[in-house]
Amino acid sequence: MTKKEIVKTISEEIGLTQLKTKEIVQKTFDAIVTTLVEEGRIELRNFGVFEVKKRAARKARNPRTGAKVDVDEKFVVTFKPGKEMEERVRQLEEKARQGRLESEQQAAGEQSPYSSPPQPSGETPDYGSPYSSQPNPPSHGDFGS
Repeated sequence: MTKKEIVKTISEEIGLTQLKTKEIVQKTFDAIVTTLVEEGRIELRNFGVFEVKKRAARKARNPRTGAKVDVDEKFVVTFKPGKEMEERVRQLEEKARQGRLESEQQAAGEQSPYSSPPQPSGETPDYGSPYSSQPNPPSHGDFGS
């Protein structure tokens, strides 16, 4: 979502013009940045905490050349979400998980008799590993010896 979309949504909900809403949204962002620069931290209840932290100097590597590069210390902005935001994201995560489970159950019900049974998540069938007790699968050249 862009700032323009935020402005449009808020202006429609409140009934203000987009121009006036844009001014308010921009002033809010400006206030957040000013507070971070002056105080180094801003806590917005039920939303989260923005904080300026110093990242130490370090040695890095240029991914193109592989050469070592010195990176100076610098200030970075971090964000830690508030409890309400974390809870809402967790609920979104659980809805997505539930949706995946339902679609997997539907797919299992429509499975072809010629397809292999579904494997547990993260597991692949082990055909003939020297450490496995399962037999090797027949190759295309094996027609019974």
